[in-house]
Amino acid sequence: MFKRILVAIDGSKKSLKAMDKAIELQKLTDAEIYLICVYKHHSLFEASLSIGRPPGMDIPDKVLSEYAKEVVDHAKEQAKSRGATKIRAFVKGGRPSKVIIKFAEEKEVDLIVVGTSGTHSDKDGILLGSVSHRVASHAKCPVLVV
Repeated sequence: MFKRILVAIDGSKKSLKAMDKAIELQKLTDAEIYLICVYKHHSLFEASLSIGRPPGMDIPDKVLSEYAKEVVDHAKEQAKSRGATKIRAFVKGGRPSKVIIKFAEEKEVDLIVVGTSGTHSDKDGILLGSVSHRVASHAKCPVLVV
């Protein structure tokens, strides 16, 4: 059924619930799980500010990339502790929905699993998050929104 399942992780509770659902599916299908954390590039304005920074200060992309790596590594460890096997973690930069969809196509993913909303979505959970909505609308493979 599923050979490769992609889970978008951003550190939110809903993205970790999506990961749990992917683990359940893995136990049924023996699929490989790919975890991806996408950080959004900083703006050109922020880049221009980095010109005048002291040498010890990191540029925003580097800080965001390192944080994304921590998020995805933590999720990977949690997944392993919950019985997941064949799990790989990735960090990418760019517009999250576009990166998730492109990554899924490149890796020939059979299913994308995303949370209904992420770290920057509405607090009441009334509306589907913008990333999950875009992924569900534009992905070429099935998308499970948890």
